[in-house]
Amino acid sequence: MEEHDQLHERHLIADVEPLDVDGVRTVAVGTGLWLVAFLGLLPFYGRLVDADRGWVLWTCLAGFGLGLCGWEYCRRRRERRSQPQPGAPAPEQG
Repeated sequence: MEEHDQLHERHLIADVEPLDVDGVRTVAVGTGLWLVAFLGLLPFYGRLVDADRGWVLWTCLAGFGLGLCGWEYCRRRRERRSQPQPGAPAPEQG
């Protein structure tokens, strides 16, 4: 455990390594949920517009579209991180 003092407050920081998570699965699940919400609300489009809530449907569609962009970003980031960096020492064979 490591202690830090900030403005007369004491904070303990655990010696835990961060998870190596790339976010691809998380973004994919979130994107899928936006799509499910859009498809689930689509049959009620008329009621939503009558109640002045048509924006809810388009919010789900925007969430799905932005999720696709985020999914692609995370996927490319994962691929880039898995490639060896120039100048980095090669992993030892053992």
